[in-house]
Order: sequence, then C-alpha cells, then structure tokens
Amino acid sequence: MDFHWESTVFAIVAFAILYLLLNKYAFGPLFSVMEKRKAHVLGEIEQAEKSRKEASALLEEQRKAIEQARKEAQDIVEQTRKISTKSAEEMIEAAKAEAQRLKESAMQDIVNEKNQAIAELRSQVGEMSVKIASKIIEKEVDPKAQDQLIDKYLKEVGNR
Repeated sequence: MDFHWESTVFAIVAFAILYLLLNKYAFGPLFSVMEKRKAHVLGEIEQAEKSRKEASALLEEQRKAIEQARKEAQDIVEQTRKISTKSAEEMIEAAKAEAQRLKESAMQDIVNEKNQAIAELRSQVGEMSVKIASKIIEKEVDPKAQDQLIDKYLKEVGNR
C-alpha cells in the first residue's frame, strides 16, 4: 500500500471546492429555507398563543355573561313570585270585601224582611183585635166562652 500524497492533496482540494460550491449553491438556499421554516413555525406558535389568550378571554366573558343571565333569571323569577303573591293577596282582599258586602246586604235584607214581617204581623194582630173586640161586643159571653174565643183566634193567628 503506497501512500500518494498527491492524491490526498487532490482529494482535499476537491473536497474544499465541493464544499464551497455546496455552501454557495446548496447549503445557503437550504439553510435559508430552514430559517424561513423556523420563522414560520415561531410565527405559528405566537399566533396559536395569541389565539389561546383570545379564547381564554372570550371564555371568561361568556362565563360572566352566563352568570349575569342566571342572576337576571333569578331576579325575574323572584319578581314574578312577588307579583303573583301580591296579586293573590289583592284577590283575597277583594273576595273578603265582596263577601263582607254580600253579608251586609244579606243582613240588610234580613232586617228589611223582619221589619216587613213585624209590620204585617202588627197589621194582622190589629185586625184580629178589632174582630175579637167586635165579636165580644156582638155577644156578651161568660169568662169561659171568652177564653175559648181568644184561644180560637190565637190559633187562627198561629196558622197564618
């Protein structure tokens, strides 16, 4: 095995020329593409982080909106409950007032009917008294007959 230093020098020079040519025409554009890809990936990562932050902010905003909607719904339910309670109380009060009015009207009707019945009874008693007096005057009766006559007319008044 012979060592040829010319071949070695030639191989080193060829390698250096090849390296310079590759560096100028292949490695440069290749590294440039890799740098562009690196910049693009970093940009995408930044964009993703920005999108994640926006999504978090929107999520928090939605949570607040949902909480506000729940609070408003509870307020509406409570207000409706108060209104229905107040309405029920008003209806009860109106019913009580109407019942009181009807009771007073019925009591007034009863008093009127009673007064009318008393007036009618007085009229009838007056008529009966006149009839009794006229019967007594027409016929003088003894005390026993007089008691029988009074009982008869009292029974007659009771039947009417």
